[in-house]
Amino acid sequence: MPECIWPLAAELGEGPLWWNKALWFTDIKQNRIHRFDPLRDAGQSWETPTAPGFLAPVKGGKFIVGTKSGIHLFEPGTGRFDAILAVEPDRQGNRLNDGAVDARGRLWFGSMDDAERDPTGRLYCFDRGGLKTMDSGYVITNGPAFSPDGRVFYHTDTLAKTIYAFDMGDDGTISGKRIFVRIEDGAGFPDGSVVDRDGCLWAGLFGGWAARRYSPKGALLSTVRFPVANVTKLAFDGTMVYATTAWKGLDTAAREAQPLAGGLFRFETATPGQSQNEVDYG
Repeated sequence: MPECIWPLAAELGEGPLWWNKALWFTDIKQNRIHRFDPLRDAGQSWETPTAPGFLAPVKGGKFIVGTKSGIHLFEPGTGRFDAILAVEPDRQGNRLNDGAVDARGRLWFGSMDDAERDPTGRLYCFDRGGLKTMDSGYVITNGPAFSPDGRVFYHTDTLAKTIYAFDMGDDGTISGKRIFVRIEDGAGFPDGSVVDRDGCLWAGLFGGWAARRYSPKGALLSTVRFPVANVTKLAFDGTMVYATTAWKGLDTAAREAQPLAGGLFRFETATPGQSQNEVDYG
């Protein structure tokens, strides 16, 4: 059973990543960025200007943060946010959601309908050439992730309960979209994804009380059960795995039955994760 190491009760904990000896993540609905230092067993938090879907490190100890209004540069030392680029200013009902950085420093992220009804979400890639639309037609985008050799790109359509795989070129082009995994009814919804050094994909299951590990061919290899229903995404520090969770969508009785919902969890696994990449920016 995973251990809850910070019972902070995030409404929608998301986007964990291991960086500079600490675990960073967001609470989208409470407009917060959190940092957990396992050596000190201490957490620290910052308020964000709008809902933060993801954060990604850049050189100099800063982060790019994707919010409802676009992408910003965040300086933890001062708490300052500087706007970089407005994304989808014509789609006021959308916000940015999950994101990840590939080995060449390109930032991949998606947008989604904040009301979780309409397929207005898109997949984007941001690099020194600017912002490019890579795919569209999603209600909730999630889980951009990459195989260790950089040849396979994964992306999730949460409401369709489907994780897709694409062929990925050195120049960042993607093609050959195909179903990698479809989550069966009753097992929850696939949320954020991350790929370990063996090329196996780990997916958090929102409403599924678990995280799953799939082989590069899409075979289910293992399941880690949690004491909370909404497991959102995992991040690796070597063989230590951290998991964000959420109480979003739980009624009063469910929250009472799941006092650790929204907490930060961890467990150990045999295969280490891939190293966190920096965005090639600045």
